[in-house]
Amino acid sequence: MNIRLRITFWLMFLTVFSIAQNPIIQTNYTADPAPMVYNGTVYLYTSHDEDTTVNNFFTMNDWRCYSTTDMVNWTDHGSVLSYKVFDWSRGDAWAGQCIYRNGKFYYYLPVNQKNGGNAIGVAVSDSPTGPFKDALGKPMLIGYGYIDPTVFIDDDGQAYLYWGNPNLWHVKLNEDMISYDLNYGIVKEDLRDDNFGYRAIKQDAYNYRTAAYEEGPWLFKRNNLYYLLYPAGGVPEHLAYSKAKSITGSWTYGDTIMHVIKQGGAFTNHPGYIEFKGKSYLFYHNGALPGGGG
Repeated sequence: MNIRLRITFWLMFLTVFSIAQNPIIQTNYTADPAPMVYNGTVYLYTSHDEDTTVNNFFTMNDWRCYSTTDMVNWTDHGSVLSYKVFDWSRGDAWAGQCIYRNGKFYYYLPVNQKNGGNAIGVAVSDSPTGPFKDALGKPMLIGYGYIDPTVFIDDDGQAYLYWGNPNLWHVKLNEDMISYDLNYGIVKEDLRDDNFGYRAIKQDAYNYRTAAYEEGPWLFKRNNLYYLLYPAGGVPEHLAYSKAKSITGSWTYGDTIMHVIKQGGAFTNHPGYIEFKGKSYLFYHNGALPGGGG
């Protein structure tokens, strides 16, 4: 759904036996974890819910960054970017992802335009903690449901951007990372049960959906297979995955990797995955901080 959790905090889960303290962020309402490994450090980018909502809706004005070298002790870098960096935006700073390439850090972010409608912009910085500036002076992508971008650079150097709710799209990014291959175009995935899981309730108020995929994709490669993690199943969301031999599919549904978490009334989730110092980490959010909720 075209919404975001009035959130609570981060939880981090290790796929090994040692577990760092959860939640790893306890001083702000944060959501939509987007970890990035750079130069022996994990940088965790988050969206940020204000303490007080406006019109009982997701009041999200900026993105924050935290870093660690040991997955235990975290440094708070504060707000690294506001939606106001995009002159054409009126707000709604939702789930994005940052990636490094050729000496720059590119941060792909969904916001709403001043004239209405969803859009994805790209900000750029010389540092992982900012300051970031608008790389284009305009949206890179515009369309209904254009939210939650995930970015990945394949082994051959070709970069891809996936995004979307209730649909799923992708493009090939050009080497400049701020435009996409117009000849390849915008590809809309065929959301079928065998590709993205079975959805028990097929009809909702937004669109007729034929698979469990909901939003918030996260793309990565492991052991010569490509994986797409995503919130699934409608509200409340669980986390699921699909896999493929090619970064552009065809995708085959895998399984649920995290069941619904309802702490604090949370009804959304958002995956972020990295491999760091020989271990695998899955980041997610829920609503369990005091005052948090859906």
